[in-house]
Amino acid sequence: MPEKILLVDDEKDFIEALAERMRIRGMDVSTSISAKEALQKIKTESYDAILLDLQMPEMDGLEALTAIKKLKPEIQVILLTGQATIEKGIEAMKLGAMDLVEKPADFQVIIEKVKKAQAKKMILVEKNTEEKIRNIISGKGW
Repeated sequence: MPEKILLVDDEKDFIEALAERMRIRGMDVSTSISAKEALQKIKTESYDAILLDLQMPEMDGLEALTAIKKLKPEIQVILLTGQATIEKGIEAMKLGAMDLVEKPADFQVIIEKVKKAQAKKMILVEKNTEEKIRNIISGKGW
């Protein structure tokens, strides 16, 4: 099953180029040029991973990360930044980011992180499903 990815960055040329390279690799890629637009997409679509720019107008990556995790906690978020700091990285991890990648990022590194994100999401979804089944069975008193 191809990885389903959402790229979120206010630099349109950057995300279009990255999206095209990912599509060539067989990934299902959507793009968004703002965090608010991305949140609307997340409400109606399911993604394995989101590559999210840390520095954006209107809503920055950390605010968007918090909103994403409230909507769909199983989605794996990889933050992209041109101005990484240890403090921002620690804050991002505490908020639920899977990783933080500094721009310009090596394409192969991004691909590896996306594949790990898909695997991690699948494990989380499977655990949640097992828990729901256990709750249903224990609630029936069989």
